[in-house]
Amino acid sequence: MDKTTMSSSDEKLPPDQIEDKSRGEEESAEMFSAKEAAAIRRRIDFRLIPALGLMYGISLMDRKNVSNAAIAGMRNDLDLLQGYRYSLITLTFFITYVIFQPPMTVLCRKIGPRLFLPGICLLWGVVIIGFGFTNSWTTMVALRLILGILEAGYFPGTIYLLSTWYLKFEVARRYSVFYLIGSFASALSGILAYGLMQMEGVQGIRGWRWIFIMEGVITVAIALIGYLFIVRFPDAEQKKPSFRFLKPEECQFIVERLDKERGDVEPEKFNLVKFLKPAGDIEIWGFAFMFFCITTVTYSFSFFLPIILKDNLGFSMAASQCLIAPPYAFSAILMFTTAWFADRLRIRAPFIVFNSVLSLIGLPIMGFHSNPAVRYFGVFIGVAGANANVPLVMAYQANNIRGQWKRAFCSATLTGFGGIGGIAGSLVFRTQDKPSYTPGIIATMTACACVAITICLMTVYFKWQNVKADRGEKILCDDPDFRHTL
Repeated sequence: MDKTTMSSSDEKLPPDQIEDKSRGEEESAEMFSAKEAAAIRRRIDFRLIPALGLMYGISLMDRKNVSNAAIAGMRNDLDLLQGYRYSLITLTFFITYVIFQPPMTVLCRKIGPRLFLPGICLLWGVVIIGFGFTNSWTTMVALRLILGILEAGYFPGTIYLLSTWYLKFEVARRYSVFYLIGSFASALSGILAYGLMQMEGVQGIRGWRWIFIMEGVITVAIALIGYLFIVRFPDAEQKKPSFRFLKPEECQFIVERLDKERGDVEPEKFNLVKFLKPAGDIEIWGFAFMFFCITTVTYSFSFFLPIILKDNLGFSMAASQCLIAPPYAFSAILMFTTAWFADRLRIRAPFIVFNSVLSLIGLPIMGFHSNPAVRYFGVFIGVAGANANVPLVMAYQANNIRGQWKRAFCSATLTGFGGIGGIAGSLVFRTQDKPSYTPGIIATMTACACVAITICLMTVYFKWQNVKADRGEKILCDDPDFRHTL
């Protein structure tokens, strides 16, 4: 794009960010007008984001419905009140979830997301139905291990797929809407669980069992819907469009704008050494560590918020199920707002720090204030700050890597560490610490502080790398024009 055609918003950007402006925008007008290009992007949005977000929401619902079932009678029926049995059930999911992230991401690339993502969703729906018929906590543990294997491919496959369809400063909003849809669907899990609990005794089946059975049926239905909407990677769509949702010239336009920006649309032949090579880059582990800290907080809320509302804040069982939704609705607003401004201003770090500090403020209010209403307000900002950082860190990582297999590896490591955060989150609020759960509050506050510190250190490092690249002293990501997003 010539400087004479820059928008007024571009002129206000720092020089290094103007130079880093998405190169895919340079010649878009040659093939399509701005209005036509926007219409093509909206069509891609419609095909990908709602279906992927809905499937993500059902995956969150399926992995955390144990907390809803727990207060609906499962703890007593399966004798989960002894020791760490309940924590083990929540934890074991993440063992296989973490281990199988890299191979499942490779399978997503090899098989293609249109078959792979709905396929694993359908299979884990069947597993969830099986939860409703288990009669021992050890069987529950075994099923959670299987669920972890199947869900291991979904989140990294999805963020990988989305990162291949959009330019650098288009992706944060898409991640936020995807995560927003997922979080909203997940937030309804408490209300849905409360409704399903009313089926207590129907066909001689306990209410908590109906939670698993019916949510498993819903999962299978959504997987079938996902197959009708999800499309393949851009390079595959260019060769053979799915349902012809894009014309050949429109596919070519998308591929060319992506190739102009980062030159990595066509994947290289899979090579294990090349796939694992990014493990030597320190920034990859910085992204992963931040995601670990964030998911430690978000998963601890997912697993234990109904229990905290009941034991710590003193709400009834019914109120605890229903009061989950409002904090997640507020987090959706914050999430999209910060992502929109992050894309608009072409920066990530300040918004990640802001959300971390917000959660740092909310957690002690939730844990230590004497008034239950004020503590519930703390739940609002604690949940919102942590969840709003998820799409921002995903975008921060996607903006600062290049290459198809590196993108696949980094998606796997990011979500793999997110799974480790899930393990930590499942152990944060221990039964023996109720009703105050003070150690859990302190642990989640520490995690938020670590995110803020890490992003500041990475910003300094990336700025230094950009300066060296500007001086011609270093080539970043094998591309002379590549600059890190701050």
